Amino acid sequence: MKQISSRFSIAVHILSLIAVSSSKDCTGDYIAGSVNTNPVIIRRIMGMLKKAGLVDVRPGVGGASLLKDRDQITLLDIYRAVEVIEDGQLFNFHDEPNHKCPVGRNIEAALRTEMKEAQAAMEQRLAQVNLSQLADHFV
Repeated sequence: MKQISSRFSIAVHILSLIAVSSSKDCTGDYIAGSVNTNPVIIRRIMGMLKKAGLVDVRPGVGGASLLKDRDQITLLDIYRAVEVIEDGQLFNFHDEPNHKCPVGRNIEAALRTEMKEAQAAMEQRLAQVNLSQLADHFV
């Protein structure tokens, strides 16, 4: 089974760490140590977060800081920033089902509404939780 990319959980980890640390502490190596992953992965995700306007990254001496207040960054903002899904669709259909089969011919139409509603419900839930609420778990 294919899972949603771990970029989302790593991005939430990164932003939570920045939210509860001083900016001078939040170097790429420090963050990579907390996430326990390669600094290259951290830099890639930090670039996505920077592009989305969520963090500022200072090269050289290092350090990262949030560009918005913690209570203004939702899990949905983070989810969208790291491009977890392709073409805005969480669920994908398999290629070329057999159109001679009644299920193959109709499966996409039968599931499309259910999948859209499931994605909307998940995104609505992510929009209700902000970084400040998460940061309360880390103190």
